[in-house]
Amino acid sequence: MRIDFKWFALACRNAMRNRRRSLVTLAIAATGTAAALLGGGFALYTYQALAQASARDTGHLVLAAPGQFDGNDNMPLEHGLAGREQLTRELLANPRVTRVLPRLQFSGLISNGDKSEIFLGTGVDARQEFLVKGPFMTVEEGTLLDAEGRSSAPSGSGIVLGKGLAHILNVHPGSSLTLMSTTTSGSLNAIDVTVTGVVSSGIADIDKRLAMVELSTAQQLLASDKVSYLSVYLDELEDSDAMAAMFKTQYAGKLEVRTWLEQALFYQSVKGLYNRIFGFLGVIVLVIVLFAISNTLSMAVLERTREIGTLRAMGTTQGEIIRLFTLEGLVLGGGGALLGMALAGGIALALLVLGIQMPPPPGRTGGYPLVVEVSPAMYAAAALAVTLLAALASLLVSRKAANQPVVEALAHV
Repeated sequence: MRIDFKWFALACRNAMRNRRRSLVTLAIAATGTAAALLGGGFALYTYQALAQASARDTGHLVLAAPGQFDGNDNMPLEHGLAGREQLTRELLANPRVTRVLPRLQFSGLISNGDKSEIFLGTGVDARQEFLVKGPFMTVEEGTLLDAEGRSSAPSGSGIVLGKGLAHILNVHPGSSLTLMSTTTSGSLNAIDVTVTGVVSSGIADIDKRLAMVELSTAQQLLASDKVSYLSVYLDELEDSDAMAAMFKTQYAGKLEVRTWLEQALFYQSVKGLYNRIFGFLGVIVLVIVLFAISNTLSMAVLERTREIGTLRAMGTTQGEIIRLFTLEGLVLGGGGALLGMALAGGIALALLVLGIQMPPPPGRTGGYPLVVEVSPAMYAAAALAVTLLAALASLLVSRKAANQPVVEALAHV
């Protein structure tokens, strides 16, 4: 153990012989490591935020009648789910299930008397629906259907509109509207509703068509007691796959089960794009670190050629020469990685304190906080990668130094 420490101490002293060059190398390694960690932390936070948004929107699991996910309905609720009350009780009996929310998807025309627009509506359990939306739905005006457990409109006749649709129809809380849609039998039906609130989902295209009503109102409009599907919410997002497998076995042939990830096409697209972008950034960082450390050690070998020859003449083996230079590379790589981790952690903390907002991304109406996730696993992986790469660069350089003939090394000028 003392011998290993002696070699390590010698490597540290050798690494700092030319302090300016070593400090520049440390700075390059630290900057590259910090850049990779900040980029990866931003991507990780984005993944987590999108995953939560997708899971809150669809539920961790979605249970529907066979054929519902095919999208081939000729009539409304052709593949609708019946008997939701009994199924809900069965699902809630599982201790890992926290909520089971029915949802009824429908579409039609909404009119203020002077103007009509196409809407995409959802019938919901108003007492619970807006609780699970959380920060991913903002109230712009009025109140939600579940404000204090009551609707501000007469029972069953309230409606919440997207910000864009409310603007098109020029309506506000208290305005009366008429919904028109096709029933399950193919006839046209209409119902009067009162606007209770205006909300924003953060996506302009969705807000232009968004309409949400109490489930009973939607069922009355479509003349059916069915729902489109049940959204199941769990204690933990990570339980989704295991619970989906269990429900698929339990309801085989009776229900189709999808996880939130199978429904989250936007999440999958963004994750695929970010993986490529930040993966490419990581490769660039590693290449920069490789060249920086290789250059530093190559200069050290050139300057210390006669010293290497002297060590060899005194009986130092080729393996010991390689060990010495490899340890020098580890010192530079490990030191740069530690400095980079500290720099990335400090910037991540500063962003939390400052609360900097990013501009709205394409297709969205609101910005979002610039947050960088600090993941111990990612930091450890980055430090290990940079350190091992430094060791590899050192090994390649030191092999050339160790294989020099002793006479040539001693005669080097």
